[in-house]
Amino acid sequence: MFPIILGLFIAVPVIEIGLFIQVGGFIGLWPTIGLVLITAFVGASLVRSQGIQTLMTVQQRIQAGELPAQQILEGVLLAVAGVLLLTPGFMTDMMGMTVLLPGPRARLARYLMGKVVVQGQFNAGFGQNTYHHDHPGDSSEGQTYEGEYEHKDDHDRLK
Repeated sequence: MFPIILGLFIAVPVIEIGLFIQVGGFIGLWPTIGLVLITAFVGASLVRSQGIQTLMTVQQRIQAGELPAQQILEGVLLAVAGVLLLTPGFMTDMMGMTVLLPGPRARLARYLMGKVVVQGQFNAGFGQNTYHHDHPGDSSEGQTYEGEYEHKDDHDRLK
């Protein structure tokens, strides 16, 4: 994982500098700077409006008693889009705008949700209540449920 991150930290700025030189040579210095600033402001306002809309959807799903996992992940993706749009550069702006669009963002969120495995105990009123907790490698022990019981004899039932 470290070599990939290191490669990105080197490759992305090099590509962005190359794009700045190409675009600046084509349209000039000040229009290039203006274009970078405009994409940052427009991107920030779009991230804000999309974020508010996603937050409202999360609240509606919670009120309906559903787990808004995809909407929460889309909110995280919106934050990533905001960072990409505020980072100066044309490549990062294109990536941020792509993530900002609802269709690609929803597909990316579904893809990421398919790759994530959630383990642990969850009981917050979303659907089923379970006290079951899996431990990898403990399959021989079976399932454990917490509870209380009271032993009653046959003569207690007759009273």
